[in-house]
Amino acid sequence: MPFRPTALAARITALAARLPRAASARTAELAARYPRAASVAHSARAGAGRARAGAGRARAAGVRAARSRWTRIALTIAIGLAGGYVGLLVGGRTVTPVGPANVQLVLHPSLHGGTTLELPPLGAVHLDTHSGPVSVEAHLTDVRPDQAQRLIEDDSALDRVTDQIADQIRHGVTVLLIRAAVLALVFAFLAALILFRSWRRAVAAVGASAAGLVAVALLAWTTFNPDSIAEPRYTGLLANAPQVVGDAETVFTRFSTYRANLARLVGNASKLYAATSTLPTYEPDPSTIRVLHVSDIHLNPTAWNVIKSVSTQFHATFIIDTGDLMDHGSKPEDKFADSISDLKIPYVYIRGNHDSRSTQRAVARQKNAIVLDDQTREVGGLRIYGVGDPRFTPDKSTRDDFVGSDQVRAEGNVLADKLRKSGTTPDVVLTHDPSEGEAFSGLTPLILSGHLHARQTKLLPTGTRLFVQGSTGGAGLRGLEHEEPTPIELSVLYFNRASHRLQGWDDLQLGGLGLTSAKIERHLEPDPDRAIKPQPPATAPPSSPTSPFPSKFPSDWPSRSPSPTTSPTSSASPTRERG
Repeated sequence: MPFRPTALAARITALAARLPRAASARTAELAARYPRAASVAHSARAGAGRARAGAGRARAAGVRAARSRWTRIALTIAIGLAGGYVGLLVGGRTVTPVGPANVQLVLHPSLHGGTTLELPPLGAVHLDTHSGPVSVEAHLTDVRPDQAQRLIEDDSALDRVTDQIADQIRHGVTVLLIRAAVLALVFAFLAALILFRSWRRAVAAVGASAAGLVAVALLAWTTFNPDSIAEPRYTGLLANAPQVVGDAETVFTRFSTYRANLARLVGNASKLYAATSTLPTYEPDPSTIRVLHVSDIHLNPTAWNVIKSVSTQFHATFIIDTGDLMDHGSKPEDKFADSISDLKIPYVYIRGNHDSRSTQRAVARQKNAIVLDDQTREVGGLRIYGVGDPRFTPDKSTRDDFVGSDQVRAEGNVLADKLRKSGTTPDVVLTHDPSEGEAFSGLTPLILSGHLHARQTKLLPTGTRLFVQGSTGGAGLRGLEHEEPTPIELSVLYFNRASHRLQGWDDLQLGGLGLTSAKIERHLEPDPDRAIKPQPPATAPPSSPTSPFPSKFPSDWPSRSPSPTTSPTSSASPTRERG
């Protein structure tokens, strides 16, 4: 018979199909013949299955238990550290005497650490003393007047204060750290006890908090920088005078001199606080409009730090600048005006005789600037009229430098008559030159000016107050022309929001370039609601012996070319046309 693979495969398949049925039948036959043995075998198979399932569950439970234990440990550590950090910040504050003053020492959360000395309203000194999640702030809270007065009157007392300061600061820091550490441990314990309701876990949280304190202390110790006092950063008014504690390069080589300078700083701060403690009782309320008046910055970048600090600390509503922002009004100087946008509050500006039309446009580009030139605007609740100076005199090469005060007053008369005919009654009038400002007497309760680099004020016969601001830039480089530098001056004016009348003002004066003095004086308006009497308009411009065109107003003067003998820098200065 021939070999047929197909037939053989079919027979094998049929035989394989019959085997399970045969095996099943044989198993049933044996189970029927020996029932007890079959029952034992079935039980054995079931027990083996349950054993395998139990072993799986045990392994899963062990894994879950291990994970839960590490989770509890991690959570306990986290709660201990968090509670300890909160306690550190809550307990990290104390008040300690330092000379005639009280200083509050406070721990603050920080990404970079460091130490800050706050001296309101002067500003702050920042030292990169250490790294870590906690910084130290020392805040001068108040001065004891009796001790401050004795310190002012007795120069020898400064030496005794110098010896006391180090011990007092050391004692204050020690009390601060002990309070902070104790409260950190207490907060960690209470936080864990409340969350976990377990004494063991609360104690473990205290251990975690203690370990965190040790880590912070070690980080501060290892990163402590004793040279940081030689590299301070100043903000606020102190940014104007970093020399207040002496030359940083010689602090360590001349430590005795440094100690004396530090004592002098305490003395100066005491004088400042003694002066402010005797200010009149007038206190601005929330309904008061606060206006910061600055003038004659003359390209001094330090002025921006002063203006920003004072406007922030005195909560100024807006700023008024009565001109001479620049020195020569040149195009490269325009960038100096960009700092106006950093002040974040409205900045009302009029042109001075050192400011060009280009300067005026540079100021107008700032988003918070309001430029007035023969215009009236309402700013912060006050109606303000302002006009730019009719001259442009950055140096002796320009024709406007021959203009006298009478001729400027005559130009003011023209503008005042125009304002009078318009029927507008501004609350404040702004002119750069007070000679021009006096022409508006009787049209407004207050005239603000600058130009003279010396602060002064007077009541005009009409009842209008003329207020002349000094130089907020210490007259720039011109401040060095005199034996004593020109001081930096600015004022905070307080207006009643309902009547729009001036109620009082604070005059601030800082020693000019190279000086470290600071003075604040408060003045009250004796009769804020006095009547303002109009004065008759001028009929003709008065002649001026210094004017080249005594019969004409400045707006009618013909152009005058610079002298051919002027320097290239002077001749390159832009000129300004009256418009």
